[in-house]
Amino acid sequence: MTEMHHFINGALTKGTSGRFSNVYNPATGEVQGKLPLATSEELDQAVQIAKAAQPAWAATNPQKRARVMMKFVDLMHRDMDKIAEALSREHGKTIPDAKGDVIRGLECVEFCIGAPHLLKGEYTDSAGPGIDLYSMRQPLGVCGGITPFNFPAMMPLWMFAPAIVCGNAFVLKPSERDPSATIMLAALLEEAGLPKGLLQVVNGDKVAVDALLDHPDVASIGFVGSTPIAEYIYQRAAAAGKRVQCFGGAKNHMIIMPDADLDQAADALIGAGFGAAGERCMAISVAVPVGEETADKLIEKLIPRIEALKVGPYTAGDDVDFGPVVSADAKKRILDLVETGVAQGAELVVDGRNFSLQGYEDGFFVGPHLFDRVTTDMDIYTQEIFGPVLSTVRAATYEEALKIAMDNEYGNGTAIYTRDGDTARDYVARVNVGMVGVNVPIPVPLAYHTFGGWKKSAFGDLNQHGPDSIKFYTRTKTVTARWPSGIKEGGEFNFKSMD
Repeated sequence: MTEMHHFINGALTKGTSGRFSNVYNPATGEVQGKLPLATSEELDQAVQIAKAAQPAWAATNPQKRARVMMKFVDLMHRDMDKIAEALSREHGKTIPDAKGDVIRGLECVEFCIGAPHLLKGEYTDSAGPGIDLYSMRQPLGVCGGITPFNFPAMMPLWMFAPAIVCGNAFVLKPSERDPSATIMLAALLEEAGLPKGLLQVVNGDKVAVDALLDHPDVASIGFVGSTPIAEYIYQRAAAAGKRVQCFGGAKNHMIIMPDADLDQAADALIGAGFGAAGERCMAISVAVPVGEETADKLIEKLIPRIEALKVGPYTAGDDVDFGPVVSADAKKRILDLVETGVAQGAELVVDGRNFSLQGYEDGFFVGPHLFDRVTTDMDIYTQEIFGPVLSTVRAATYEEALKIAMDNEYGNGTAIYTRDGDTARDYVARVNVGMVGVNVPIPVPLAYHTFGGWKKSAFGDLNQHGPDSIKFYTRTKTVTARWPSGIKEGGEFNFKSMD
C-alpha cells in the first residue's frame, strides 16, 4: 500500500492533515493506497500559489497557450496506456473503457487548441462621432473544480483544459476514490509547458470542498456528481458570489417504437445500460417499449444478450464487458435497490444477485439485472441506481412514452429508436431533456458542441465543453473609445445619444 500525494506547484506534495482515505482496487477489494485529505489551510495555500501564477499566464498570448494544449495532446497519446491502467486499477473499468474515458477528455483539449479564435471579441467602428465600441473576453482568475469518480480523466479535462487555455489558473479536487489518473494528467500538462502553479490538484473530502466553495479568491466552481450534492454546491458557491455550473444525477430513458429495429435497439441497450457497470450519468437505465408486442419482443432479445455478458477484472482482457462497481457501499446500495424492486412488484427477468467471480469474491462485482413491468412509483425507477440494472417501463402509446420521460425529475439524456422521421422529429422537439439521441443510445455530444442536462440534472446557465466552456471561463469587458479630432473646448454635462 502506497501513500499518495497532492500535486501542488508542479510537484507531488505530502499531505499534512494526518487524515487519510483508502483507495481500493475494486476488483479485489484490497486497499492499494492511502490518500491524504487536505485541510482548509492546505487548500488556501494551493489557491494562493495559483493566484500568484495566474496574471503572467493571462498576459501570455492565446496562441502560445494553445500550443501548450497541442503538446499536451501528444503527451496524452504517448502515455495513454499508463493513464488507462491507473484509471482501471482504481475505478475498475475495463482498459478499452478507460481509454475511452481519456480520449473523450482529449477531444476537449483538441477543441481548446482553437481558443485564439474563440476568445476574439466584437468590434463596431463609428458607433457615434469618432466613437468605436469593442469587447474583450478576459479570464476570471482562479477557477475551481470538483470531479466525480466515474470519469476520473474525462471530467477533469472537461473542466481544467478550457479554463486554463482561457488564461485562468485552476484548483481541482478530484474524487478521493480514484485520483491517480488526474494527477498524472496534471504532471503531463506541466511537461507540455504549463507554468508551475497554474494547475493544482488537492485531494480531500467535505473540508476541502467547503474551503474551495467559500474561498474569496476562487472565481468559479464546476461540479459533477449526484443531484443533492450539486444543489448544495450550487447554492453555497453562488451565495459566495461565484460563477457556478453543477451537473447532477440522471434517469435516462430510451423509447423503443414498434417500427424500430429491435436487434439494433437491444444491442444499444446492452452497451448503454451495462457499460462501465452502469456507472455513467448518461447510461440508459430505463427502456420504454411502446406496445405490449414491442415490449415482449424486446425482452426476448435482451435476456440472452444480458445473460451472455462477461463480467470480470480489467486484467482479464479486452473481451470483458464490464468490471466491478467502485466501492463496497455502491455494491450494497445497488443490491438493496434490486431487493426493493422485487418487493415492490417488478418482475426480475435476469437476476444477478448471486453473481460471484471465482478468485475475486472480495471484489465489488455486481451481476447484470433486467427488470420488466416497472412502474414509475417504484424506487428502482425514482432513484438513480448507478449500477448494472436496466428497468423496463411499458407504455401503451407514443404519447404515454413521451410523458414518462418528460415527467421524470431528471433531464440529462434520452434516446428514441424508430424508423419514422416524423416520430423522431416530434420527440426531439418536445422532450424536455438536454441531450437527445435518435437511434443513438448515449447522445454525448462531441467536444465542439456543449454537454448539459435540464431539470434536476443541471444547475447553472452554461454547459460543459464546446463554446459554452469559453463563455463560462471568461467574462466580457466592453470598451467605448473616442478619439476626437481637433480641439474640443468646454465640458459636456448631459448624457448624449449616439447620433
